[in-house]
Amino acid sequence: MIPSGYLFKQVTSRPDWLDVPGRPQRVFSMSGCISRDFADYTDAWRHNGFWLFDEPQIIEHFATANGISLAGLTCFYYETFEQQYDAVTATWQPVVLHPDLPTAVTVPTKAALHGFDVVAFSGGTGAECSPLSCNSLAEEVAVNDRCLFDTFEEAKRALESGLFRNAEPGPYRIVAVYVVG
Repeated sequence: MIPSGYLFKQVTSRPDWLDVPGRPQRVFSMSGCISRDFADYTDAWRHNGFWLFDEPQIIEHFATANGISLAGLTCFYYETFEQQYDAVTATWQPVVLHPDLPTAVTVPTKAALHGFDVVAFSGGTGAECSPLSCNSLAEEVAVNDRCLFDTFEEAKRALESGLFRNAEPGPYRIVAVYVVG
């Protein structure tokens, strides 16, 4: 897994339309479709090649400079599997980062792993949809109370089984989702 970066997010409870009784309770997906990112930060060009931040302090400085409160938000740390999956051709390919965006992620000293997300990256840059939540695939496969797979192997198996084939344009990346602190 490649250290990919940090992002503050407003964690949201499971929406009513996601029909998974009792689970998940909160949505920790990497995409901003349900649990929103702290801001639209891409125009500032302070993100790295994963379109995340190398350390939380960069986000904190950006937020302060732009009058954005991080109060009540959750700081996430992500690691990405080195390969991405093309559901159309059923093949794994190397993850390639934006060449003009340096990536030097500081790994957190304290972070709790909450599971593994499968995220669409059709543009090859930032995270797009997380079909477990965005496309309700959590209704068709076992997920934990954060709307994530418990293990890397479960995420990989679901991709290779074709579960994500018609969810969103790929390729898809498997991302480990941690909460910092």
